[in-house]
Formats: sequence, structure tokens, C-alpha cells
Amino acid sequence: MTDDLLDRPTVHALLADGTTVCVRPPRPADHEQLQGFYEEMSPENLRLRFFSMSRRSAASAADRACASPHPGYRALLAEVDGRVIGLAEYDTGGETDGGEDGGAEISIAVADGLHHRGVGTLLVEHLVSAARAEGITTFTADALSENHEVLRLFADLGLTTSRRFAGPEVRCTIHLDQDDTYLSAVEARGRAADVASLLPLLRPSAVAVVGAGRTPGSVGRAVLHHLRSGGFKHRLFAVNPGVESVLGVPSHPSVAALPTTPDLVVVAVPASAVAAVAEESGKAGVRALVVVTAGLDHTQAQALLTACRTYGMRLVGPNCLGVSNTDPELSLDATFAAEHPRPGTAGVAVQSGGVGIALLDGLSRLGIGVSSFASLGDKFDVSGNDMLQWWESDGRTDLALLHLESFGNPRAFSRTARRVTRRIPVLTVDAGRTDAGRKAAASHTAAAATRTMTRAALFTQAGVTATRSVGELLETAALLHSQPLPEGSRVAVVTNAGGAGVLTADACAEAGLVLPPFTPAMIDDLLAVLPDGATVGNPVDATAAVSEEQLTECVDRLTRCPGIDAVVVALVPTAVAAATGDDLVRAVTAAPGRRARPVLAVRLEQDRSVRLLAAADGGTIPSYAEPQAAARALAHAAKRAAWLARPAGAVPLLSGVESDRARTVVADHLSQLALARLRPAGGTLDGGGWIDPRTCAELLACYGIPQTPWAWAETEDDAVLAADRLRGFDGRVVMKAHWPGLLHKSQQRAVHLDLRGDAQMRAAFRDLETRFADLMTGVVLQPLADRGTELFAGVVQDEVFGPLVLFGLGGTATEVLSDHAARLAPLTDRDVHELITSPRCAPLLLGANGNTPVDLEELEQLLLRLSRMAEDLPQLAEADFNPVLATPGGITVLDARVRLLPRRPQDPYLRRLR
Repeated sequence: MTDDLLDRPTVHALLADGTTVCVRPPRPADHEQLQGFYEEMSPENLRLRFFSMSRRSAASAADRACASPHPGYRALLAEVDGRVIGLAEYDTGGETDGGEDGGAEISIAVADGLHHRGVGTLLVEHLVSAARAEGITTFTADALSENHEVLRLFADLGLTTSRRFAGPEVRCTIHLDQDDTYLSAVEARGRAADVASLLPLLRPSAVAVVGAGRTPGSVGRAVLHHLRSGGFKHRLFAVNPGVESVLGVPSHPSVAALPTTPDLVVVAVPASAVAAVAEESGKAGVRALVVVTAGLDHTQAQALLTACRTYGMRLVGPNCLGVSNTDPELSLDATFAAEHPRPGTAGVAVQSGGVGIALLDGLSRLGIGVSSFASLGDKFDVSGNDMLQWWESDGRTDLALLHLESFGNPRAFSRTARRVTRRIPVLTVDAGRTDAGRKAAASHTAAAATRTMTRAALFTQAGVTATRSVGELLETAALLHSQPLPEGSRVAVVTNAGGAGVLTADACAEAGLVLPPFTPAMIDDLLAVLPDGATVGNPVDATAAVSEEQLTECVDRLTRCPGIDAVVVALVPTAVAAATGDDLVRAVTAAPGRRARPVLAVRLEQDRSVRLLAAADGGTIPSYAEPQAAARALAHAAKRAAWLARPAGAVPLLSGVESDRARTVVADHLSQLALARLRPAGGTLDGGGWIDPRTCAELLACYGIPQTPWAWAETEDDAVLAADRLRGFDGRVVMKAHWPGLLHKSQQRAVHLDLRGDAQMRAAFRDLETRFADLMTGVVLQPLADRGTELFAGVVQDEVFGPLVLFGLGGTATEVLSDHAARLAPLTDRDVHELITSPRCAPLLLGANGNTPVDLEELEQLLLRLSRMAEDLPQLAEADFNPVLATPGGITVLDARVRLLPRRPQDPYLRRLR
């Protein structure tokens, strides 16, 4: 077994029934246990696995798994409670990459009585990930034709599989292409397992609170009080060795002493005692913990998580407010919030307890209420991703609200959110937007790739509605809960006071909404129902004389207007109104169910930022105290509608990509640095750095990225000869100095442009050589580029979010103007289209002012190939293409820099717990 596999950390994942299983490579110390694993198999199970009932074959398999006969052999075992329940292996026959055919033989064994729980499938998924990282492209397996379980396992993986029958045996070939079909199949299995594992947490049949005492004001007592007063429908216990009951709830000295094993234990003890309670709970068979205790040090935290993983308990917290599920059949409120959450349809997950209390209170006031709530705290285990999958399947949630300060696996979150948000709106507060004290970037790419931009890319691609505050989150939730989505961003404003209408119109325009003019027919139609003196522009000033009936008819007609997507009604109480303030509100709330477009109210005298006004037909209308709040909420709704309307997008297939060659180029370069034990200038202590121009050009060529012709020279004479070869293009040459770590050549004045003739070449070389004598290793020569639009494209590997692709205006002013957009890789065809059209410079590319558009198809190809390079090569820390010359005739990279770091590939979609 290679060091690479042995070095892989032990991971924990979920089986189909929600059981936590440990997945790891076998070790020599496992030999006896593996022998027992095979010896306990039934004769029939042995026959299906080894084509005979021979115990000798089983013993040989145990020897092979622990000893690893050659480098091309891999094995992974699954264990629960220290017992091996499954083993999966592949063998390339000694070739580390599968040899010429890129294949490996695979075999699987699962303990008796544990079939149909997803053990084998989970192990194969992990082997697929390991094999792909080794360059293996296919698995083959021989099975008896009657072994329906293993044949079904291969067929249901989501990978392309073929079968060839030969008598009683079947030869299966499995292609390891990780396409969307496979990822979707992995997602579906993970979702089912995740939801099953959360049942003891969010639908427990018995709950115990450890640390509930008699002292008023203690957290444990508060949680117990909430569970009792909230009407929890199942068995409830307190754990306190000093008392027989707390708040009328029976108390027992320990978890082990409880008359029945609870599904859920809420832990509210001092930090020093948390790990012991977790260990005791695990041994007793508890399936979930909520740890409200704060202040655990590293050792205590590690002991808590180890106990949860060892005994298969899901964990919320530590340092959290608790969890709630308002289902009337359960009525679980295991929190210490001030009030019980109102039952409703919004799912809420937060990291901050304070934000959680604010959201619970706000949703209750609005009447939306909560379906389930989780305060994730320090988020050791259960995450926002888990809660999204719960809400997707619980049948009660139609709105998801998140406040996440960190992401454990953003790419997995993105795939989950893309799926969930097509069914229900997913809203978040974009916390941690600023990077105070951020150091100066090393390149244009790193300078542009702020955490704000990275998070924005994640939310945009996933269809998540990102707000800037808790208040804005609630304002938007009120609209999405109560009104249909607008078909676009065209808004009509109606008011009974001209000034309020102007304020509302300004707010809508500032939020990116459009106030279109009305057609003459529409103007006549509205004037026919409004009082004399009304002005029908947009906004519509209905005057203070408008009656309830007139305003009702006006709003109804606007909602039927083909050129209008939403109506905002701004109302001001006046002393001369033909109708009272309540009458005008009734005009807005009159039968909203018959209106196909959203209607919002703005009432400047309102005492709260947002309310939901009850309508006669049982619906509700959102009412805002400020026009800006209404406009922001409506803009978010319009963006959601646009996201839902667009195609999901797919990652296009690219021709001429040589991924294996690129991996070899990267591996060779990093190996040379490691063998030389050098830290390159401008590099890092871990052996990485900016690669030289020749290696950079070779890497770009592997992905078909167009580069301008170039030559390398280390002496004055070589530079003259190289320039003569390049002058065949147009006679003019550019000379750029190079040394490891040089990034901003223009700022260093390390570039000479428009060189003609040998004399100018020699003078330019001598100038650079004189000024940079101790640094320069050579010069790069290129033909002078034609005129065109200078763009910037780059990628940076974020430690948490993965590769981020950036695009925008290039040249020397790229950082000054900061005209960039970003999307997370892998880019779909929709992503790359939005990436090109998002920057302010987009009109220059699309043919503004009658100019010819640049080659948009080639520009899309450049970004897609850059994305593919970043996906293929985890060692690619940064790539910086600036400038990229865009013309109607094509796209060319004029200057490219790439920084590599020695990193191992990480599979973000592999099923594993945090």
C-alpha cells in the first residue's frame, strides 16, 4: 500500500440508514479482525464473493489487504463500533496508474446481515475517488450472474457500466468519468443518509437534558423549561445526580441510569465535563447531541468530536442556542431563547445565537413562523448543508433562512443549494463581507479575489438570495412568503402623495428596478378610474382625493398590464383624503389572490420596518416603512425569478485538452524543486512558486489556451536572433525582463515596446541587464500586438471555496478600476456567459456604439479552458493572464503567469462528515 493511501486521514460517513461508519485503509494490526470478518461470513456469502466456499481464499484476502502486495493495490475498510463490516479493493496488477488500459480489478465484501444499507456503495465511491486521483479510468469486476446485489450496486452507481456474460460469470466494466450523472447519484444517496441521521436530532422520541438544575437562570434549566412548557409530545428526562426532579420532570443521576435511551441529549454542563457526558451518551446508544456549552479548549473539543464519531452521534454545537421543531405532532423546543418560536413554514439555521433569536422573533411577528430551527454554534458537525437537505424533504418548509459565518465544504453546499433553491427560496445574510487588514496581493488575480467576491460568486451560482442584514433578510422573506414572483424588473408605483411616489421611484431605480412609461391606452384606462387631478405617469399620483374603490381598481388594472411585473403602492395619511388610511390599506389588500403579479405597500408612518397585512381572501401583503426596503426586497425577488427562468447550465466538453500531460508538467516541475531543495525567488517555503515562461507556455498549450508567439533569450546576441525570427509578423518587437517572482512588469519598468532593428534590440537588452543585473534571468520577446480590448482573466485556489475564476478589464489599470466579475469553477455555459456580461466593460465586448463585437465564442473558450485547468490541477495556486487581447478576429493571451504549490487533490463531492 502506498504512502499516499496510508496518509489519507480516517474519514467518517453515513450509511443509508443514517449510521455513522468509519472508512480507512487497512493496517497490519487489522489482520486478525479481517480474518474474523471473513470467518463470520456465511458459506453462501463466501461463494458469491470468491466463487467458492473456500476459507483459504478468505484468509488470503485478509493477508493481501493488510500487507499490500504491490503499489497498484488499494483497499478500504468500513467499521462501526470497532467492528469491520465491509472491505473494498482494487488492483492494477502492479501498475500505479492502471497501465496502458488505465484499468483496475475491483472486489467488494460486506458482512452478513448488513446488505442493503449502502456499505458496499459507500466504499466503492471512496475507491472511485482514490482511483481517479491515481489516473485510473476504469474498474472491472467478475461476478456470478446470480450475485444480483453486487450487479445492482454497479448498475446504480451513476457511472457508465457495461456487462459481458461468459457462462455463469459476468464481466462488469465501470468507467470512472465523474460527470453530473454520477455526482447527482452520489448526492441522492448522501441526501437520504443525511436526512435519516438527523431524525434522532429533529424528530426524537425521547429527550434528556444533562445539567438541568434547580438554580433559576441556568441554561440547562431554561432548556428543560422550554421543552416542558412547549408541550414536547414524547418522553422527557433531566440528568442531575443531586435531585429527583427538576421543574416536575423526573431526574436521574446519569444518562446510563435513564429508564429508556433517549434519541437526543442536550448537554449544558461545564466545558470540562462535556466530553465525559458525550462518551457516556454514546455508550448508552444515544444518537444525537446538542451541546449548548461554550468555551471548550482544543483538547475538550477534540474529545467531544471523537466521542460523537466513535458512537455515531450527530452533533449540533457546541456553543449554540439549541434546536426546535414546531411540528404539532412533536412540539420540540430545545432552546433557551426568550420565547417559543411560532409554528410556521420557514426553516432557520444560524451560527450566531443572537442572530437566531432575532430571526425567530422577526418571523413570529410577521406571522410566517418556523418549521424547524438549528443554532449551529461552532458547527463541529451538523451544518447548513445538512439543514437544507432536511428542509427539502420535511414537507413543511417553504422558505429557508441561513446565517453562516463559515463554510466547511462550499462546493457541496453549492450543489445542494442549487437543487433546493429551485423548490424553495434560500436566503442568507452575507456575513463577514469585509477583509479588514488584508495584505497587499501578490498578483492581479489575488488582488481581485476578495472573500466578498468569492462568497458572492457562490451565492449567485447557487441561486441563494444574499442580503446584507438581518432586517433585509426578514423584509425579503416577507415578500417571498406572501407574493408571487415578478416575471421581470418592471415596476409601477402608485401613491396618494406625490412626494412619497418620487421617493419610492428613486428607491426602485437605485435597486436596479425599471419604471417603464405607460402606453397611451394604459394612461386613458387609468385616468378613467382615478379622481380629477390625478397624474398618470410612472409613478401614478392618485392624489389625496382617491377613494378606496378608485385605488382598488387602479391597482387591479396595473397588475393586469402586460408591461408591468410588480406594483408598489406608497400611502401617506392625510387630513383631506376621501378615504381613511384603513380604507386605502383595504384597497391594497383587496383579494390579492386574484392578482397575478406582486403588490407591495409602503407606509411611511409604519412603526416597524416590515409587516404582513391580512387580506380579505386570507392572503397577505407586505408593507414597508421605507421605500428602500420595499425596493430591495422586490429586487431580490426579481433576481430569484430570473435565476429560476434560466437553464441550469452544463459544463461543456472541451476538445484538445491534455490533462494527463498537464499533470506531468506540474509534477515534474515541483519534483525538480523538491529534489533541488531550493526555495525559488518569489516562491514559498513549501516548495512552490511562479513557474518560468517555458513551463508556463507548455502548461497553457495542454489546454489549448491561445498565446502570442514568443521567444526566450538569455544574452544580447540571442535576443537579436530571436527578434529576427519574430519580426516576420510585423517587424516590431516587445522585450520583457524576467526573473522568478516578477509580477508587475510595467510598474518595474521592465518592458520595452515597439523595438525596431538590431540596434534598438541591443540597447533595450543592455538597459534591462544594467538595471536588473542581480535579478534578471533572461528576457521574453514577442511581436508587438495589434490594437484591441485589453482584458484580464485569472484563477485563484481558495483554501475553502476551491478555484475561483475572475474576468474583467485588463491592462495596467486592472487593479485601479477593479472592473471584475468572478465565478467558482467548474464553469457551466451559463456561468461563463454571465462572467463575460457582468463587468462594466461588457458593452465594449458586445459591440457598443456600432463597433464590431470581439470573438465572444473564443473568449468563452478561454475562460472554460482556464476553469478546466484549475479543476484538473489542485497545485495551481494562481494563474494570471493580463493582458488578454480581444479583437473581432480572436483572443490571445499576451502575458501569463502561473504559481504552483505542492498540493494533493481533494474530492469536494466525496461523501464524508466534517
